[in-house]
Amino acid sequence: MRPADTSPEAWAVYLDLVRKMTPAERLRRSLELSEDVRRIAEARLRLRYPHASDREITLRRGRLELGRELFRKVYGDEIPDD
Repeated sequence: MRPADTSPEAWAVYLDLVRKMTPAERLRRSLELSEDVRRIAEARLRLRYPHASDREITLRRGRLELGRELFRKVYGDEIPDD
């Protein structure tokens, strides 16, 4: 589905580029984008919690990814609720 802020012409070019990628290229690109999202989430958490350790940032990101309920089942109360 074409994003609202993308012209039909630009969307057609994008789809053509994606279709020309090999499955390995698509997978690599997907993994790169996932890593970018992880880095952005961590950067945001570091701004919000400037004194947090690397472990705390990792746990806070995990809580974002897992949701509070599942996170608490796995990690307990290792970090405080905000």
